Amino acid sequence: MARAAKSPSLMQWRDRAGNLSPLLDEALRACAAQPVPEDECCDVLDLLGMLGCDAHTQAAALWFELARAEPGLWAARAPTLPAELQRLVVGQQAAEQVWALHAQRSPEGGSEGLRRLLLAIVRDLRVVFVLLARQLARMRAAATLPAAQGAALARLTRDIHAPLANRLGIWQLKWELEDLAFRFLQPEVYQRIARLLDERRADREGFIRDALAELQQALAAAGIRADLAGRPKHIYSIWKKMQRKALEFSDLYDIRAVRVLVDNVTDCYAALGVVHARWPHLPGEFDDYIARPKSNGYQSLHTAVLGPAGRTLEVQIRTHEMHRANELGVAAHWRYKEGGSADAEFEAKIAWMRKLLEPRGEDDNALAADLHTELLEDRVYLLTPKGEVFDLARGATVLDFAYLVHTEVGHRCRGAKVNGRIVPLTFQPQSGDRVEILTAKVADPSRDWLSPHHGYLNTSRAKDKVRAWFHRIAHDTNLAVGRGMFEREMKRLALSTADAAKLPAHFHLKNHDELLIALALGEITPGQIARVLQEAAQPVAPVPAASASARTIAPEHGALSIEGIGNLLTTLARCCQPLPGDAVRGFITRGRGVSVHRADCGSLARLARRDPDRVIEVSWGRAASQAYEVDVELRGYDRKGLQKDVTGVISNASVHIIASSSRQIANTGEAEMRFTLRVRDFDQLSTLLGKLLALPNVVDVRRVGTG
Repeated sequence: MARAAKSPSLMQWRDRAGNLSPLLDEALRACAAQPVPEDECCDVLDLLGMLGCDAHTQAAALWFELARAEPGLWAARAPTLPAELQRLVVGQQAAEQVWALHAQRSPEGGSEGLRRLLLAIVRDLRVVFVLLARQLARMRAAATLPAAQGAALARLTRDIHAPLANRLGIWQLKWELEDLAFRFLQPEVYQRIARLLDERRADREGFIRDALAELQQALAAAGIRADLAGRPKHIYSIWKKMQRKALEFSDLYDIRAVRVLVDNVTDCYAALGVVHARWPHLPGEFDDYIARPKSNGYQSLHTAVLGPAGRTLEVQIRTHEMHRANELGVAAHWRYKEGGSADAEFEAKIAWMRKLLEPRGEDDNALAADLHTELLEDRVYLLTPKGEVFDLARGATVLDFAYLVHTEVGHRCRGAKVNGRIVPLTFQPQSGDRVEILTAKVADPSRDWLSPHHGYLNTSRAKDKVRAWFHRIAHDTNLAVGRGMFEREMKRLALSTADAAKLPAHFHLKNHDELLIALALGEITPGQIARVLQEAAQPVAPVPAASASARTIAPEHGALSIEGIGNLLTTLARCCQPLPGDAVRGFITRGRGVSVHRADCGSLARLARRDPDRVIEVSWGRAASQAYEVDVELRGYDRKGLQKDVTGVISNASVHIIASSSRQIANTGEAEMRFTLRVRDFDQLSTLLGKLLALPNVVDVRRVGTG
């Protein structure tokens, strides 16, 4: 592509840098021949070098500019570049959607969600370094931009880049980003504070030199080895303190400040004693963050004194190790400065990122591998149609998202679109997805949303909102619904309700009506009730006498304990197919050991009437972990694909089909299916029946085979 001759600034940077890696050299030569912003690129390269970034990171910054200027050329060159470098460029491109969302959002909209989204979609921390360096380079050159464009760039810097630099401990970039953004957004205030600082700069610098010399001499006389330095103050931080404490510039005592770094904690307090002995301290201006660290781990001694010539002076005292931790380590300094809060998991992730900034002696390749594998995200960051960002636990559904946006949106939710495509309410979106909730005019949550089998809701917050809705429904309605659910579950699992009177006490409820209401509200599940009923119906084996003729023996497979006459072969009766948790009894057969039946099995009742002496007590042992066979019957209105859907649900539940049969009922248009399944235990069966019943056109599904 022919174009006018360019300034050779990129090649000048190359010549000045000297010996470069082939990867970076190739990127420089490619960009030098294309219409990229060379001055900005050189500034970005210098900043990345200051941060100690590797050649891959620097090269990726250049290739991104080329990809933006000449997409076709990038598409042709990208396959020839290392996969790691391509990933760094793609990360920068993905971040562009965050900048676009920021431009679309309302002025009063929060930016925390956008910062979280950025960290979620940028899987390599080195991309964040490039983004910060590029933004600082742009802000340095923003004086030549139109006022509106410069202000927009400054707002983006203030909302996204400066807080991220703060959180990552990249103070060299953080202070400058904040000051440059402040200069654009509030130029009059910026200039006023700058003038006040300039008026006193020479005087202040002389005062600091005198104070450092005097303090260094006093510490040396006390035998304390220390490194002293003046602590720079930045215009934005000065303004923030003036706002936070409602002070005038003349009232700020820490415009003049020094920092003392010593070898150990003992020396910290010894140095404090020297400072207070040398100069009188100001009452109420001492903080011991060593004995009582801030909640984020920050440690230091802070004091304010009347220094030389009676002028106020702030002194910070800490060990070298504390200083490194506060500047770059796990002490999340950003949290108390920004006044924000963060959940523990996100805070831990930021802390891990900050630790990466500490000096490391590891190979660059090992560090790159760490960056790629450790930056995992357990939250998803989702966008509304207007570009607002909400974060949820990974695995949350679009219905969970609806309730997070607003309770009323959740109550009226009837559907959802993800990236413009209709999805079921159980769909689990991923970070960066744009979710649109389709609502009805009238709020009408479904009780099925509370069922764990259906998978509509996976966050406790959303479930609580749905329960609260049903709490407002009339008592009699909840009671009727709960009774229907109770009876349906008992019938579906072929369980007896004889011991239902024991249930309220088990769930700490006053009576059976409260139990049914709790069931209707989803506070307890049908599966919990069924499990308690089975345990209540379990026969209690008597304590065996200490003799050889009466003992309890566990068979080899460990699934059953048999009271009686020794170690016998056991088989599970085909007529009723008992499962772990069922109340069971045994019948001694001729030649086949003990046949184990459900206690309510009709076949067992007939055998017991004929030979009552051969009925023995059995119970499930602690190791009932093998597979069991059970018959399940399903009825539903016939449709195309019904049987495929049913078998698919069974397969996805990790349940094996031993046998199956089906028939059509011509008069009613119904289909009846019967399966012999191998299940692990009662819980697995209960969950499976719930999922089958949720299928379209399925009318009833239950366990059969009671003899």
